[in-house]
Amino acid sequence: MRTTGIDLDLARRVLQTEAAAIEALASRVDERFERAVRLLLDCRGRVIVTGMGKSGIIGRKIAATLTSTGTAAFFLHPAEAIHGDLGVLHGTDVIIALSYSGETEVLRLVDTIKRLGARLIVITGEPDSRLATVADVALDARVSEEACPMNLVPTASTSAALALGDALAMTLLAAKGFRPEDFATLHPGGRVAKAFMRVEQIMHAGDEVPRVSPETPMPDVLYEISNKKLGMTTVVRDRVLIGIITDGDLRRAMSVDRHLLDRTAADIMTRNPVTTVKTTLSGEARQVLEQRKITSMVIVDADRQVEGVLHLHDLWDTDPT
Repeated sequence: MRTTGIDLDLARRVLQTEAAAIEALASRVDERFERAVRLLLDCRGRVIVTGMGKSGIIGRKIAATLTSTGTAAFFLHPAEAIHGDLGVLHGTDVIIALSYSGETEVLRLVDTIKRLGARLIVITGEPDSRLATVADVALDARVSEEACPMNLVPTASTSAALALGDALAMTLLAAKGFRPEDFATLHPGGRVAKAFMRVEQIMHAGDEVPRVSPETPMPDVLYEISNKKLGMTTVVRDRVLIGIITDGDLRRAMSVDRHLLDRTAADIMTRNPVTTVKTTLSGEARQVLEQRKITSMVIVDADRQVEGVLHLHDLWDTDPT
């Protein structure tokens, strides 16, 4: 195989062809699509996605998207299915089968699906194919051409099937009333989860909260800030917040007051600091911190008693996925 020059125009045509194939699907979102979503919404078993080759790869992604948005789904390889894995099927399941031609090995699963009474949704590029005709719902994912310059390699067709699967999953998500908090529950290891945690789940509380009284001498204030390692301390009277002192407050005070160590907390504290309640979502709290250009926020109850401290670094301390 000889190497030729890099054709950037071809790359652009690939993207344009695939974009056009996906855009054409919008006009086919009709009563058949609605029936497919209804089958998934009413499913009392699992959603099982199947497909061979490239369709199988797309099917795995669709199954993963459904699972991550609250619908129990998994991928079943059709070749493995006919060698014993058909035992996972139950009459309460809904099967989503992907096959552009509608004439693949997936057809060998149909007898079992029908015998069990499971429901079958087909995503295909051939609405008149054998697989489409036996389906409870057949969704039309045909494309006018592949993005491959030889019109051979599945490209536009696989993109169209994936987009149609995403449309099913997102429509189902909305119909179920799936919330951001639900998504975060299913993704506990990433930034999404951190954004939708309540601040009470990640705030510093109890003995971790730096506290001084208004009368506390500055040497003791400095010790409390250094010891608790949050770059600040709350100033409280009977647990009620009356101010805070931050590293920034200390630097500014030192630049103008040579007798700073002779002062008390009340002399340099910032009154009426930014606060929030423990039920606030951490993503909302982070937005406030970044907009105000501050690094800490005090968590208070309805009586302004201190319940915790949230530091900006706590919101960054998460896996990037």
